[in-house]
Amino acid sequence: MTIPTVPLNDGHSIPQLGYGVFKVPAEDAERAVSEALEVGYRHIDTAAIYGNEEGVGAAIAASGIARDDLYVTTKLWNDRHDGDEPDRAIEESLGKLGLDHVDLYLVHWPTPARDNYVHAWEKLVGIRDRGLTRSAGVSNFLVPHLDRIVAETGVTPAVNQIELHPAHQRRDITTWAAEHDVRIESWGPLGQGKYDLFGLPAVADAAEAHGKTPAQAVLRWHLQKGFVVFPKSVRRERLEENIQVFDFALTDAEMAAIDALDPLDGSGRVGSHPDDVN
Repeated sequence: MTIPTVPLNDGHSIPQLGYGVFKVPAEDAERAVSEALEVGYRHIDTAAIYGNEEGVGAAIAASGIARDDLYVTTKLWNDRHDGDEPDRAIEESLGKLGLDHVDLYLVHWPTPARDNYVHAWEKLVGIRDRGLTRSAGVSNFLVPHLDRIVAETGVTPAVNQIELHPAHQRRDITTWAAEHDVRIESWGPLGQGKYDLFGLPAVADAAEAHGKTPAQAVLRWHLQKGFVVFPKSVRRERLEENIQVFDFALTDAEMAAIDALDPLDGSGRVGSHPDDVN
């Protein structure tokens, strides 16, 4: 299984499908990531706050896969934006992962009430320039946060990882990203099971038309939108299902039907609002 890559604005590229380990318990992370690598995933998305970087690192070390064939993302947590804390945080993450660099390092949340995300972004740019990460990006940033970091630093992030699924498509952010050549990564791409996404006719009908599961139809929708996506599962059969999304394509009509599922009033959000996480 060869997973396609998409280009980033810094000259690097990123596998468009990866494996996310949000809420994968530390004691299960090594097994889960090992199985994901066996299935064919080469892009692993973790974070300091997940508490499972050691397990991810152990799986990578045991896999025998060449470092250049892997893409590893981790993230800076909210209480480490000030001073030199980002520098210490990346060193700690690298130590836990057993790596000398990650491929992508993200500011996990903007924490606007603390008003220190511009500093955090400046530090990530420095971390990138020192070679501890190949690319630097942000997560959960809204348009005002994005405008501000670009205006004050002159550096545009490579990616913005945001909650994005058919009921919450954040067209304001995706439009901004397209205009600034920023790649969107979708977290919670299947709505985290918090609404009946798979029972919606637009999804169910598309899945049936292609002989695929509803989850596969939704993941295909993300891919055709150009988003980077990493569904999370700790079940091998689901890992295998989620990667079988490159042998079919949704029609324009099927894409439009899923596009129309967003109520556009923000009510489709299933996670926290970025302004409220501090």
